[in-house]
Amino acid sequence: MEVASDDLAAEMEDVDFEDEGAEEPDGEAWETEDDEGLEDGMEAQDDSEVTFSLHSASVFCVSLDPKTNTLAVTGGEDDKAFVWRLSDGELLFECSGHKDSVTCAGFSHDSVFVATGDMSGLIKVWRVDTKEEAWSFEVGDLEWMEWHPQAHVLLAGTADGNSWMWKIPSGDCKTFQGPACPATCGKILPDGKRAVVGYEDGTMRIWDLKQGTSLHVLKGQDGHQDPLTCVASNQDGSLILTGSVDCHAKLVNSATGKVVCVFKMESAAPKAPASEGEEAESNSVESLGFCNVMPLAAVGYLDGTLAIYDLSTQSLRHKCQHESGIVQLLWEENSAVVYTCSLDGAVRLWDARSGKMISEYRGHSAEILDFAVNKDASIVVTTSGDHQAKVFCVQRPDR
Repeated sequence: MEVASDDLAAEMEDVDFEDEGAEEPDGEAWETEDDEGLEDGMEAQDDSEVTFSLHSASVFCVSLDPKTNTLAVTGGEDDKAFVWRLSDGELLFECSGHKDSVTCAGFSHDSVFVATGDMSGLIKVWRVDTKEEAWSFEVGDLEWMEWHPQAHVLLAGTADGNSWMWKIPSGDCKTFQGPACPATCGKILPDGKRAVVGYEDGTMRIWDLKQGTSLHVLKGQDGHQDPLTCVASNQDGSLILTGSVDCHAKLVNSATGKVVCVFKMESAAPKAPASEGEEAESNSVESLGFCNVMPLAAVGYLDGTLAIYDLSTQSLRHKCQHESGIVQLLWEENSAVVYTCSLDGAVRLWDARSGKMISEYRGHSAEILDFAVNKDASIVVTTSGDHQAKVFCVQRPDR
C-alpha cells in the first residue's frame, strides 16, 4: 500500500500532534511490525475503547449478536473464529476446527446460534449458550454466507455457482443452481421468501426459496458487464441494488425483476493512461446500501468515492471523497447517517443529507477489512489487517 507524499501531507493535517506526543512511549512497540509503507502516525491515534487481539493474522469478518448486541464473532486468516464480549474483549469461546481462513461469520436472528465458514467451504454452527458445535457441513469454496432474518436457516454461495440453504440444526438442504461460475454475493430479502444472488458472469437471480425456482434473471444488457461484488435491498424488499466491478450500481424492482435505473460513477479525476503494462484501473463498487428513513442509497467505490443517490429523482446527491478505497459501508438503522471503513484504517460517519463528515475514528495500523454497527448506533466494531478487532464508542453531537 504505497502512499503518495501529498496524501501524506493531507493526512498529517488531520493529526493532533499534542495527542500524539502523549502516546509517544507506545511508539516503540510498533517498530517491530512489518507495516508496508503505512503512514507514520496511523497507529499513534487510538480512539477505541476495547481491543480484541487473540487473532494472529488479518481479521476478515465481524458480526454482532442481534438479540443483545453484547457479543461479537470474528474470523481471520489464522483459520480461527472467536466469540467474545464487546464490553471488555473477554473471550467466550473459540469456534475451533477450521483449516482455512474464516471469511464468514454471523449470529442467527435470535442469537441462539453462531455460524462460521472458511474459504475451503467448511461451515460450522455453534449453540451460543452451551458453546457446543450443533452442526457442520462442507461445500465447495465458500464465497458468502447469511442467516435467514426470521428462521434458523442458513444460506451460502459457493465458487461452483450454487447457493445452498440448510435448516439448522436438522441440516435439511436445498440447492439453487446458478451459472457455472462463482455466486459472488447474496442476500435474503426481508420477506424471508426470496433471495437475490449475484454471479461472477455479471448476472443476478432472484430465487424463490420455498420452490427452489428462479423468479427473475438479469443478464446481458440488463445485467452487469463484470462480476457482481455486492447486493442490498431496501427495508420492505421492494428495491434491490446490485454493485459490480464494472463500476455501475443498478436499482432493480424486486417484484418485476426490471432495472429501474443505473447509477454510473464517472471517475473524480481523469485517470492517467495505463503504463508499464498495467491494466487501466477499474473503479469497482465495493459496498452499497439503502437508507431506512429517506429515499437515499449509498454506494462506496474502490477509488474512495462515497456516492449518495436520491432514489426519488434517481440522481447523485453528494460525493464524499476518501483518501483511499472504501471497503464497506453501513447505514444507521434510524437516521440518514452512513458509516464507511476504508483502506486507510479509519471509520467515518457521514450525514447523507448534507454530504458532510460528522466524525472519524482511528486506531488500526492497517486497513479495516470489515465492521459492524450495533442497533442503537452507539458502538462500531472493526476488524483489520493489523490482526486486531476494535470497539469504538460513537459519540454524536446531534443526539
